[in-house]
Amino acid sequence: MRTGRDLPVPEDKSVADVLLENGVDIPLSCEQGVCGTCLLPVVAGEPDHRDMFLTDAEHTRNDCFTPCCSRSKSLILSVDL
Repeated sequence: MRTGRDLPVPEDKSVADVLLENGVDIPLSCEQGVCGTCLLPVVAGEPDHRDMFLTDAEHTRNDCFTPCCSRSKSLILSVDL
């Protein structure tokens, strides 16, 4: 779902935390980047992958990321909900 909403993510919170706080329901399980339950497609930007679920090749593609533990290397990271 593309809402066009911009949600700032402070350094002390995960993307998943901010989404949930703003009424965006995403599936979560381990919240440590191990299970892949929360995997989201990346529309634009470069994720800072901190998970152990995706392979190195998948990290390099930057077409999805785990919002429970990963961050953004770019100023803006757009995801498709």
